[in-house]
Amino acid sequence: MSFDFQSIWKRFGWPEKAFALVLPLSLILFFLAGGGVFAGILGFAAFVLGAIVLLRLARIGIRKLIWRLRNRMIVAYLLIAVIPICLIITLAGLGAYMLADQVAVYLVRSELDRRIEAMRAASGLLLEGGSATRAARLASVGEIYGARYPGVVLEVSERGSTERWPAGAAIEMPAVANISGVVARDGRYYVWSLAEQGGTKALALAPLTRRSLSAMVPGLGDVYFLQFSDAASQPAGQANKQELEIQPAGNETASSALPPAVNDFDLDMFWPSQVTAADWMTPSATRSALLLVHTRLSAVLAVILSQKADELQGLLPILLLAVAIAFLVVGVVGLAIGISLSRSITGAVHSLYEGTQRVMQGDFSHLIKVQGRDQLAELSQSFNSMTENLERLLAVAKEKERLQTEIEIAREVQEQLYPKAAPVLKTLEVMGRCSPARMVSGDYYDYQMVDSKLALAIGDVAGKGISAALLMATIQAALRMELRATVELAGPSANGTRYSTARMVSELNKQLHATTAPEKYATFFFALYNEDTGEFTYTTAGHPPPILFRAGTATPLEVTGTVVGAFPFARYGENKITLETGDLLVCYTDGISEPENEYGEMFGEERLIDLVSKHADRPEAEIIETVMEAVRQWTGVPELSDDMTLVVARRQ
Repeated sequence: MSFDFQSIWKRFGWPEKAFALVLPLSLILFFLAGGGVFAGILGFAAFVLGAIVLLRLARIGIRKLIWRLRNRMIVAYLLIAVIPICLIITLAGLGAYMLADQVAVYLVRSELDRRIEAMRAASGLLLEGGSATRAARLASVGEIYGARYPGVVLEVSERGSTERWPAGAAIEMPAVANISGVVARDGRYYVWSLAEQGGTKALALAPLTRRSLSAMVPGLGDVYFLQFSDAASQPAGQANKQELEIQPAGNETASSALPPAVNDFDLDMFWPSQVTAADWMTPSATRSALLLVHTRLSAVLAVILSQKADELQGLLPILLLAVAIAFLVVGVVGLAIGISLSRSITGAVHSLYEGTQRVMQGDFSHLIKVQGRDQLAELSQSFNSMTENLERLLAVAKEKERLQTEIEIAREVQEQLYPKAAPVLKTLEVMGRCSPARMVSGDYYDYQMVDSKLALAIGDVAGKGISAALLMATIQAALRMELRATVELAGPSANGTRYSTARMVSELNKQLHATTAPEKYATFFFALYNEDTGEFTYTTAGHPPPILFRAGTATPLEVTGTVVGAFPFARYGENKITLETGDLLVCYTDGISEPENEYGEMFGEERLIDLVSKHADRPEAEIIETVMEAVRQWTGVPELSDDMTLVVARRQ
């Protein structure tokens, strides 16, 4: 395979040619001359030209990639999916914020449960030991819990005496025991545990202030209980205000527990949680309290991950911002490209639609405009070629329709050639039927009275279609002319010696050979039946021999000569039989005996004999219909491969 550099160079554009010249020159100057200003300029030019070449190559590659309409649609669908992706990202962001809220609430509730457990443990410790060590145990437990839980109050009551820690705390115990959880007292909330054992009651109580709640999970944010405030609780100067507002419980001021936002996307998150709180005076009655967690996403991440995450915390917003910008750019570019592709596709389809409408109106000169060099453009060119050829195809269709009409006329004419009704004889009933494989048939059958004799003929022309039908008509005309000429020559007083089947078939053979092509021939059977004597004289010219059914026995008649129309010197003999009462004669063409089934087996003469023997006592029309239906079922195809003709004669 030779490398044609000149043809490839001609296919290059000016950027490729300039790049092919500048790049080697810049490399030579860089390595040989050691660089310099001129080498730097050439290097920069090579870089720019290389970028242009890459863009052109990318453009060519993309053009080849989207040449197929299917690929274009795939690209369009991929671009259309930008919006669902953005929706998914938005949903993921909302889910992340909601998950962060739930995590923050979970962290606070977990710590709150731990405080309740701590109060329960403290009350249990106060009940341990005897009364002698009660004061010492109260002091030690108070020192431990006081350091961990600011404002904690411990109290032990036994036989009317009460000891407290710290000593100045004065809290009246409710008249219940063995209860713990969250309790509301004087508009404030506490965690508490009240236990009783052997008449001794121990109380452990710690306030849930805004500061203490926010300190349960360090760095998470501002945590506090909410309460409703109405006009009855307002100061005297505001008693006339008919408002209902929500404010922190105990009128506590906001703490500085909420960390600052790390960026504009680090929004505040407020999420309430319902907490069941008992009433101090009637602990058996509970109410719902709202615990509000005010935090940020960065604070939740910092608590979950670790303090080490703070060092890399600033990278997350940068990455999120970069991804957001990238998605925005991709979305805008995808939208522009998607619109362009959609317009090209819809424009081409619209042009094709207009073209088809013009063609439907009969305007075959309309050509649609071809734009581009893709599959749509070739489709438009194909459409234009189709419209140019459509008129010629219509002309061919009209010619075919005309021929079909002529064939239909030929079929009607041929049907007129067959005998319309069988002659009525005293001693013989005869009936014939032809089922053509196509619209016209090459099979022939005929019967007519000649003086007191019945002339019966059946034939099969080689071939099918119009040519066979024309030869069949020629045979019918020639035979009838020969019969008429024989009647005229015999005269009314003739004894019938001039009615010779062999002579008539021989004359027919000479006439067909003289007036038709050498390859045209036909098998033929001709017979004369004498009504007075029952004598049946016949000549078989290459035709399948008719079958005589007599007393349950089937006997094929003899063949007395070759086909007609093939050889001018052919000689034909004739045989005679006497038909007895009850005899059944069946004449048929090879369209009855030679059709094959799916295994290549012919219907055959034996199956025909068996079938007719089983139905020999039925009328002639039923015998013919039974035989033809059996042949159709044997082939198993809806269309016949050859013409089927059957003539049945029965002696009365």
